Amino acid sequence: MQAKFAKNIIAWQRRSGRHDLPWQNTRDAYRIWVSEIMLQQTQVSAVIGYYARFMARFPDIATLAAAPIDDVMQHWAGLGYYARARNLHKAALLVVDQFGGEFPRAYEDVWSLPGIGRSTAAAICAFAYGESRAILDGNVKRVFARNFGIDGDVRARAIEDAMWDVAERETPTHEIEAYTQGLMDLGATLCTRGTPSCLLCPLRENCVAFNEGRIAELPGKSPKKETPHRETRMLVMVSAGEVLIERRPPTGIWGGLWSLPEIALDADVMATAKSRYLVTTSRGRRPRPLTEVEHGFTHYSLTIYPVEIPVSKRQLHTAEPGVMWLNLADISNAALPAPVKKILLALAQDKR
Repeated sequence: MQAKFAKNIIAWQRRSGRHDLPWQNTRDAYRIWVSEIMLQQTQVSAVIGYYARFMARFPDIATLAAAPIDDVMQHWAGLGYYARARNLHKAALLVVDQFGGEFPRAYEDVWSLPGIGRSTAAAICAFAYGESRAILDGNVKRVFARNFGIDGDVRARAIEDAMWDVAERETPTHEIEAYTQGLMDLGATLCTRGTPSCLLCPLRENCVAFNEGRIAELPGKSPKKETPHRETRMLVMVSAGEVLIERRPPTGIWGGLWSLPEIALDADVMATAKSRYLVTTSRGRRPRPLTEVEHGFTHYSLTIYPVEIPVSKRQLHTAEPGVMWLNLADISNAALPAPVKKILLALAQDKR
């Protein structure tokens, strides 16, 4: 017998939930997997366009596994959290190698793939295989905290463990797809962080936060920390309508993407360009500061100070490992971090 909590969510989802998202109404584990990875820490509205383009280019696991990582990163560029794309590619290779190209059915096997955690594995198994598994993403934590009156910082281990206990207890054995989707929809559309629509919520009758006037205090928050701020300089070396870019290390921000070379703010711009990148600068033309760009990450903010360096002669070529001269006309389709693309698109517009 289903508990009232699950019954209310299922009934509401069938009546008012989302039913026409491009990754719904399918049992294709591959399509579901890609959507769940894209939706990690990213809103549905931002994902839809990327999902369509990604699936058009990589319609199945074999195609994704066979694709160069640069191609995968190009189709992910701008969506952020780039480790997700690298893990998708790694996981596709593992599926081909270890599971014969068929996405695994066992929950433990799904969970073992790179980039897939406990909750994501549960969602994939629920939507693809109808398996009853508990989920606990950020939106669901908010629903649980408010409905069941769970105090404390939801990111604290003890509180998260308590929420997993609630999630396991409340997960029904039937209609798991509607329940799982309903929990996600409820947290995303009604039980929102800032202005929840409590009067439309199917759980309000028994919701602790609603009935005790504690909506603003639940879920609990960790002490607010000052967001660190960092600064960097990027070299924009331009030669014959092309700009020099280099591949970033596989880990860290923008890992594996192509980007403009970075140097410390106090480094000698011209000396670095000449010694590290073997360019000859145009005589009589000095480096030109470009408009600075602000960019926010989850844990810090970044100010980029780009400087254009006119190049008259270059020795590094596209064949050099980790270095590429990119035509300014191709910037829009390149796998570049969003702020870097912004810098170069402005430069290309200026050159017209």
